[in-house]
Amino acid sequence: MSTLPAQHVRAATPADVGPITDLMRGLAEYEKLTHLFIATDELLQDALFGPHPAAECLTTEVDGAVIGYALFFHNYSTFLGRKGLYLEDLYVHPDHRGKGLGKAMLTRLAALAVERGCARFEWSVLDWNQPAIDFYEAMGAVVMPEWRIVRMTGDALESLAKKD
Repeated sequence: MSTLPAQHVRAATPADVGPITDLMRGLAEYEKLTHLFIATDELLQDALFGPHPAAECLTTEVDGAVIGYALFFHNYSTFLGRKGLYLEDLYVHPDHRGKGLGKAMLTRLAALAVERGCARFEWSVLDWNQPAIDFYEAMGAVVMPEWRIVRMTGDALESLAKKD
């Protein structure tokens, strides 16, 4: 039985932006969405460490190399009257899956949500990604099939904004 390499989960630093962007590209490839991927190191740097950060990020390392990340931010539930923690992305490089790294990041995020007084911790998963669905359900998460994501981007967003 092989031993797990030295690993840990920590808050991302500005030095991690390049590796995180590379991992984000890997996620886009996995989800077959590279045609939508336009993120850059500069955009991520501003989103995580700029004057008005939009998100936070955890990383996981193996032997000093960033091989996974969890990008998250706070949302708010009007029904619960409290903030929540929303996980935008969770990704571990394919060469390092099955070693507990994704679970370690989710566990850290759950602890962070509890520490910050969040009423819930939530995220989305693609309906075809059965391995991820099984992984999340095994940890106690509930996939809510009655909810649908609604999104507006590009021309539709611009058009609606002009109607104001």
